[in-house]
Amino acid sequence: MERQYYLPHSGIDFHFRQSPRDFVVDEIPLYPFSGDGEHLVLHVRKKNLSTWQMIDIFSNHLGIKGRDIGYAGLKDKNAQTKQYISLPRKYEGVLENFEHEGIKILEKTYHNNKIRVGHLKGNRFFIRLKKVNPTAAFKIQEALKLIKKQGMPNYFGFQRFGLDGENYKKGSAILAGTLKERNKKLAQFYVNAYQSFLFNDWLSRRVQISTLVESFGVDELCSVLVFPKEEIEAMKKQKHPFKLIHGDVMMHYPYGKIFHYESEEEVERFFKRDISVTGLLSGKRATRAVGLAESVEKVYDAITSGIDGARRYGWIFPEDIEGEYKENDAWFELHFTLPKGCYATVLIEEIAKRPIQTDETQE
Repeated sequence: MERQYYLPHSGIDFHFRQSPRDFVVDEIPLYPFSGDGEHLVLHVRKKNLSTWQMIDIFSNHLGIKGRDIGYAGLKDKNAQTKQYISLPRKYEGVLENFEHEGIKILEKTYHNNKIRVGHLKGNRFFIRLKKVNPTAAFKIQEALKLIKKQGMPNYFGFQRFGLDGENYKKGSAILAGTLKERNKKLAQFYVNAYQSFLFNDWLSRRVQISTLVESFGVDELCSVLVFPKEEIEAMKKQKHPFKLIHGDVMMHYPYGKIFHYESEEEVERFFKRDISVTGLLSGKRATRAVGLAESVEKVYDAITSGIDGARRYGWIFPEDIEGEYKENDAWFELHFTLPKGCYATVLIEEIAKRPIQTDETQE
């Protein structure tokens, strides 16, 4: 379904295009590196290169395979990004003459283990919006205040779906057996895109339901939502704009064990950011919602074999949000931190209340 936005303002007009000057990402490691061990850890800065392209450059220079190089997460191509990679320490000497116009080694240290995918706490972003007039700047500041207070939906960004936005269709066809893809990495990417598509549709539906609950009375909602009246009354009492439904799969925030929402105590814990709601990445062996929440989720649970499923936070709480308007330049500059796996462009789209047009693709 069409993306649903939760902020109450009308759309905001501004210009945004990913570039190394206007989109900067700093990776936040999950843990401090030990300073000793068999693995060389490089803090690198790259421009206009995907993480995979950067790894290929290092592997060609070192004469090793790409899989010997560890990284924690993929970073945007059309940006200036800093991240950590690891490689066997014995290749340190070969790096002495390394030069590349798009890559700079900022620091070196050592660690006992190879860096693995997911071994990061989050990312710190700097984003510059352009062609922002004073009225738009005021609306952006107000939007940031609400996001700081309430959080935001954790949609997958457009980068997940390719230039035409339809990679998920290839993933669906691969699972159905009507499309063959010999490149295993690419096939996995397409299937993951299909999971992401289903997740985004579920989240859009849940945001839509929450907006309806915020906007209408109980009797009106009873004719629109196929929920018992007592459930709608309970949702109306919730202070958070995203309404929990009994049977939702919750998770301690920003990480921790999962459990089902059963008591009203969890509503308050969600409001206090101790826990958050999760959505399904459809597939095998994933925990499903139960009860009324399952009645919504099952519509988007289309994968029963071929890939493992998982849970993903449906709602996140960005941290350290800062915004500054530079009226002479008509720029609005943003700084904020997101947990791993979350998309800065989704925050920008939530503020704009529209899709962001860009040529950026997933790495």
